[in-house]
Amino acid sequence: MNNLPTDEVQVNEKCREVHYRATGLLISTVMNQVKRTHLEWKDTDLTLEERGSPVASDSSFDVVSKIDRMELDNAVNQASREIDTRFDFKNTGSKLELEGEKILIEASTEERAKAALDVLKDKLVKRGVSLKHIDPSEPSLSGKVYKINCLLKEGITTENAKKVAKFLRDEGPKSIKTQIQGDELRVTSKSRDDLQTAIAMIKEAKWDFAVQFTNYR
Repeated sequence: MNNLPTDEVQVNEKCREVHYRATGLLISTVMNQVKRTHLEWKDTDLTLEERGSPVASDSSFDVVSKIDRMELDNAVNQASREIDTRFDFKNTGSKLELEGEKILIEASTEERAKAALDVLKDKLVKRGVSLKHIDPSEPSLSGKVYKINCLLKEGITTENAKKVAKFLRDEGPKSIKTQIQGDELRVTSKSRDDLQTAIAMIKEAKWDFAVQFTNYR
């Protein structure tokens, strides 16, 4: 009992002593834990990502050339209805229809076949379908009917993908990387701003094929 503090000053001093000892013990425990963790990491081949540290990842988008089939159908149907109702197409046998991967146009005269093609082009543009997605033939006479075959064009060929890749490599931001994936081109960078610049550059460039941008992430 003689070791117990006898007045207020002694009580305060005793409390401070206990507090310092507890604080020192806590700091010592934390430091030992840090040292053990450091040694464990040194003894393993874990990457920073596996250890839970943030690692910068690439962002990307795909350059594609795909037809919106719903809008294509809408354009063909609207063009067909206009041809059916317009007076200048009356009694000319003019018609157009979607057959698989082509649009077939027929008319009794070459001039009306070309006029029907113009109607189709107008509807495609209004529905947001690039005219670069169609490859119309010259009117050809088959019996008593002139026909125009409009082949549909989709996908980026390897040759065209290489053109876009070279364009970005020569003119685009230095952080940009490209990779051909089938009929698409993957564009990657650690900088989202550089990706936006690449998209703007591709849009402004002149290509003989339609391009769209998908899978931006």
